[in-house]
Amino acid sequence: MSTLSEDERDIVALAGEFVDERVRPRVRDYESVDKYPAEFIEEMKKMGFFGLLAPAEHGGADVSAACFARVTEELARGWMSLAGAIGGHSVITYLIRAFGTPDQRERYLPPMADGTLRATMALTEPGGGSDLQAMRTHAVADGDDLLITGSKTWISNARHSGLIGLLCVTDQDARPAHQGMSVLLVEPGEGLHISKNLPKLGYRGVEACELVFDRMRVPASAVLGGAPNEGWAQMMRGLEVGRIQVAARAVGVAQAALDDAVTYAQERESFGKPIWKHQSVGNLLADMATKVQAARLLTEDAARRLDEGVRADMEAGMAKLFASEAAMQVALDAMRVHGGYGFSKEFEVERYFRDAPLMILGEGTNEIQRNVIAAQLIARNPIN
Repeated sequence: MSTLSEDERDIVALAGEFVDERVRPRVRDYESVDKYPAEFIEEMKKMGFFGLLAPAEHGGADVSAACFARVTEELARGWMSLAGAIGGHSVITYLIRAFGTPDQRERYLPPMADGTLRATMALTEPGGGSDLQAMRTHAVADGDDLLITGSKTWISNARHSGLIGLLCVTDQDARPAHQGMSVLLVEPGEGLHISKNLPKLGYRGVEACELVFDRMRVPASAVLGGAPNEGWAQMMRGLEVGRIQVAARAVGVAQAALDDAVTYAQERESFGKPIWKHQSVGNLLADMATKVQAARLLTEDAARRLDEGVRADMEAGMAKLFASEAAMQVALDAMRVHGGYGFSKEFEVERYFRDAPLMILGEGTNEIQRNVIAAQLIARNPIN
């Protein structure tokens, strides 16, 4: 498993202190009214959390994927929305670092590292969902520019991002379709309409919007890496980072639910003893703790492979699949431990239960993760 450096352990500790001292005491002030957490975001910028994956030469922290996952976990333990605020941004940071032209790296990475420029990624379409091969958003050449037409939905941080990593079709005749896709680095402007915030069950405080592109003009230099029709492979690599990040979010939510359940089980008494001493409750706590630790280890393993530079789509898919399902179950079991109070907004466990489903559905549904895992399992173990 990955071993964090001393500096990386300090960064994780800083995130933990931020969560315990600043976030947890005030999260309800924002979450209950779906208010954008500007104050927390500014503090996260100062602590360097938006530059975790940016290279040092561009002002970033340049940490390992394992450290990135642990910081994400700590943020999600306080409030999953804060971990989400750096999610898509970090994927685009990684893509520009890995595939960007020198000009793209020089232009975007320094302001992304300090949070001056925030980024989001745009993949999902209203009629497509997880079927990216059916993508309709496209860009066509017009002189030295590209004209973008189409729409994307459920785009997190859309209103507060100054850069969009847009996956779209640039060769509509390509077969299979993914061979004609590119990632465009799009700065909001004329021709782009951002819808009102989409209402959500959980993941509150951070907006999700629909983006509508109406022949939006961007320079041909907006193509990530400079060469068109390479976007599918680029984004699939980026999604390894994204799925590790979502898995880490799930671990953080599950850890918060477990922590609250363990505390409550010691404080609450029934039939003359703390409820954890009743076998039904004790067994719940044991299973919850086991699921959280297993999810954390799967996430660490996927991050380690990414740090080693080897393909990690199967491992990232496994981590995202298991951790998200575990978070949902652990959140529900934490409500069971709390009894009727688990259904009350006076306790935090109902929030964990509302936030957990996002990790099951987002960054590729768990049904898609199973497809990825199965395909890679066969590819790595052929019988011929």
